[in-house]
Order: sequence, then C-alpha cells, then structure tokens
Amino acid sequence: MRRDEKAAVIDDVAARIEESEAVFAVDYRGMSVAQAAELRTRLRDADARFSVVKNTLTERAADQVGAAGLKPMLQGPTAMTFVKGDAALAAKTLSDFRRSTGGLVVFKGGWMNGAALTPEQVDEIAKLPSRDVLYGRLVGMVAAPLTGLAGALGGLIGGLARQLQAIADQGLVDGSAPAATDADADAGATEASAVAPADEPAADPEPAPADPDAGPASTPDAGPHPDPAPGDEPDAS
Repeated sequence: MRRDEKAAVIDDVAARIEESEAVFAVDYRGMSVAQAAELRTRLRDADARFSVVKNTLTERAADQVGAAGLKPMLQGPTAMTFVKGDAALAAKTLSDFRRSTGGLVVFKGGWMNGAALTPEQVDEIAKLPSRDVLYGRLVGMVAAPLTGLAGALGGLIGGLARQLQAIADQGLVDGSAPAATDADADAGATEASAVAPADEPAADPEPAPADPDAGPASTPDAGPHPDPAPGDEPDAS
C-alpha cells in the first residue's frame, strides 16, 4: 500500500471514530467471508459498519482523534464496528451473532463518550433495551398519567356543564327566577295561616292597687230625684 493510500485510510478511520456514537473492537478469528457479509447486513439496522483495518493504521487514526484508549485493543486479528445509530442495538446484534455462530466475534472492548470500554461493559450494553424500545416505554409512561388526567378533566367539565344546564332550565342564569303561579301563592297563604297564631282577646287591665292612706271612697251626691214620688217632697221647714 502506497503512503498516500495509507494516509487516506487513516483519515477515513479517524473520521469514522469521530462520527460514531460508539466503537466496538472484536476478535473476528474464524469468521468466513459469508459470515462477515451477514453480520454487516444485520448491523445496518443499528446504522453501524463492520470493518477490518490493519491495526497499525487504526492506531495512528486513534492518535489523530484523541482516542488512544482504543490502542490496547488492537492486538491480533481485530475488526472495528463503528456505530452511528443505536449503540445498544449494535452491541446486541454482535452478541446475538456470537451466540448463533458458536462463539465468533469476541468483544475486546470499545470506545464511547470519550472513554474506553472493557469487554464486560460492552456485554452489559448489549443487554440494554434498544432505543426504540426505550422510546416506547417513555411514551407509555408519559401518556398514562395524561390519559387519566384527561379523563378526570372530562368528567369534571361534564358535571359542571350539567349543573349549569340545570340552572339555566330553572331560569337562574340571567338572575331571574321563574314567576310564581296562583297555585304557589295559594299554597304560600295556606302555609302562613297554619303557622300564624290565632287572635286572642285582649286581657282586661288589672285594677290599680288601693292607696292605704286614702279614706273610704265617697259616693257622689246624686241630687234631688228628678221625678219624686208623692209624699217624698222634702220638708220645707
């Protein structure tokens, strides 16, 4: 490989490292060309690319972008998986492929968020739910309380509307009450007469107490009888 070709490969690998959400290094020994093609097809769903690059060129690319944590993994046959999409889905795809092929694709480590990953950490990432699953769970968690709140508000508004309609039917919305009918007036009069007490005769005033210092009451002189009987004339003498 000419020097300019090597420089182009280094620049390409460095750009992939910078653009990737995660980079997984795997030991690909024993993998056939057909199996490698199948793995590349599976990784497309996670927007990931499986590449085999000479270790020395990958080391220089890692130095170029400040990803020196990848260099210890570049011993022996090493393939790099550059993940632009869902890192958990890509790790799970590699793990499932290893299981289905009887142990091919052994994790050697990785690089994510500016830090190196151990093989055990990559295995843990492979156990995480995919991004679509997490989004679905998040939407379900948010939608459930909102659905309950919408139902409660709907019930409250419906009850308020029924109460307002009942008030409107009674003619109380505009401040006027329904006019009283003759039957209502008669019923009111009957109720008032039943409650009001019957008239009682006024009690005679009590006589004033006699004055103990006053003498016997004098009887006024009636004067001469207007029509005296014969023989009742007063004696002239």
